[in-house]
Amino acid sequence: MSILATKDTHVVIQGGLAGVNAARRMAEFRYMIKQPLNVSAFVYPPDAGKTNEIICGTELIMIPIYKTVAEATANHPEINTSLVYIGADRAYAGTMEALNDSHIKAVSMITEGVPEKDAKLLGKHARKLGKTFNGPSSIGVVSAGECRLGVIGGAFDNLVACKLYRPGSFGVVTKSGGLSNEIIWICSQFADGITTAIGIGGDAYPGTDYVSYLEMFENDPQTKAVVIVGEMGGDLEERAAEWYGAKKRRIKLLAVVSGFCQESLPKGMKFGHAGAKEGLKGEGSARAKSEALKKAGAIVPETFGALGPAIKATHEELLKSGQVKPIPDLAPADMPKLPKTVQESMKEGEVLVTPLIRSTISDDRGDEPLYQGYPASELINNGYDIPHIIGLLWDNRLVSKQEAEIIKRIIMLSADHGPCVSGALTTIIAACAGIGLSQAVAAGMIMIGPRFGGAVTDAGRWFKYAIDNKLSVDDFLVYMKKNVGPVPGIGHRVKSLKNPDKRVKELVGYVKSLNMATPHLDFALEVEKITAVKKDNLILNVDGTMAAVLVDIGFPVDSLNGFFILSRTIGMIGHWTDQKKQGSRLIRLFDYLVNYASPKRREVPPLK
Repeated sequence: MSILATKDTHVVIQGGLAGVNAARRMAEFRYMIKQPLNVSAFVYPPDAGKTNEIICGTELIMIPIYKTVAEATANHPEINTSLVYIGADRAYAGTMEALNDSHIKAVSMITEGVPEKDAKLLGKHARKLGKTFNGPSSIGVVSAGECRLGVIGGAFDNLVACKLYRPGSFGVVTKSGGLSNEIIWICSQFADGITTAIGIGGDAYPGTDYVSYLEMFENDPQTKAVVIVGEMGGDLEERAAEWYGAKKRRIKLLAVVSGFCQESLPKGMKFGHAGAKEGLKGEGSARAKSEALKKAGAIVPETFGALGPAIKATHEELLKSGQVKPIPDLAPADMPKLPKTVQESMKEGEVLVTPLIRSTISDDRGDEPLYQGYPASELINNGYDIPHIIGLLWDNRLVSKQEAEIIKRIIMLSADHGPCVSGALTTIIAACAGIGLSQAVAAGMIMIGPRFGGAVTDAGRWFKYAIDNKLSVDDFLVYMKKNVGPVPGIGHRVKSLKNPDKRVKELVGYVKSLNMATPHLDFALEVEKITAVKKDNLILNVDGTMAAVLVDIGFPVDSLNGFFILSRTIGMIGHWTDQKKQGSRLIRLFDYLVNYASPKRREVPPLK
């Protein structure tokens, strides 16, 4: 048997990430004792309607999240216990919600920093309803072989080491969460282990005191002795002493009280826990509490280190009297082991996993990303710039200083082309419709294709084809006309020989000033000489110029559109931001911008 946390306990956890982590630790305990997970639901309004994934052994369990406790218990009527992992400012309301639910019989609050007034009111309300309110600041409750509430007991290996897979004979009640794990371990090493261990929390006004839990242990036949760990401050230990000394009890009581160092320190000093504070006149001192417990008949070791031998002696006495029977120390042969993660197994050389994808450009497994093996921070501190990162991630190499300058100019010259081109216009329309930044820019990106920006890759591909195959300009134009169509990168809707594109002139002029080999650019300019004679707007445009230059400095053809996408993203973000600043409204085309070429109004013929 056990108290508070039993084989029949079913839990709702109130709270977010901390509650999810607790559920995962609880699932480890359930896996150890070969029982299904007893967390039925979460209550976390921001994620209501979703689910949390909890691993229980080798099984992935989806646990629903609700907005209120009432919704959780209505859908899962087996729920009878709540764990509260809500922030201190909202813990009162959430705990009241749980206490007022007719399904809930016990609430354990892990939340720290709860105002004393709230703790008092919650404890009073729970007693009025005949329910148990454990905490605040509780590490949880664990009943060996039956149930774990919260993270009490520690990691999986510690659960096994403390023999929590089966019940022993000792109950444990502590204020300190850390010491609760320590006492559980001591009971497992010096005796046969625990029935139930409870962390009541170290606040000045816990929801449930030692006496209440001692009464429960007194009525639990499996529990033969109880260990309480107290501390200076308050009067819970004195009240426990009064209870134990009031009449002959079935359970043996062992107790230690921390804080004797207070005798050498200024009065009124507070230690760690909110409740660990001796009164100005010595009330609540560790010595006074210890003496009261001794007088009541409890076993009170002189030091904490003597607690283990005292527990051992008590256990031997229980064995001798026949109140308990010896339990083998060894864990069962079929004790499950917590499954290793793939990462753990790989690290230990136990498994080989075929990778799902292969990446040759970056590695983010260390303290910072490595681009082609170069730490990002070191690249920054050594004067490298965005064009160098583009080279590393797009072409697996550190580009030269000249190449970096070319890339920078390409990005600057093509970052935007005003609000009227299709990509910018689409982004603006989306912004005016209230669409978010990422979706609006994505809409603009969709416009990139063979007629808007997408010509960069095609132009690079065909200029490279001509150079690789040593075609003359005339042969190239004949081939393109016969097999492909118009030459990508040649032609402009607005610009012409009489109205040249200054961006092209700027880029060509700079690249030529470097005295570097530019076979693809030279070829593209020769193509322009012939096409522009036929029609003066068949000039080398910015897409074709970018393509020829980028192929000349070694970038792969398939990456070329990326330069246009990267550049125009800058402009599209600007257009979206511009419209938001203006508070622009939804756009509807004016009638005069549409040629309504559909038939005029006419009568609908009879339906045959």
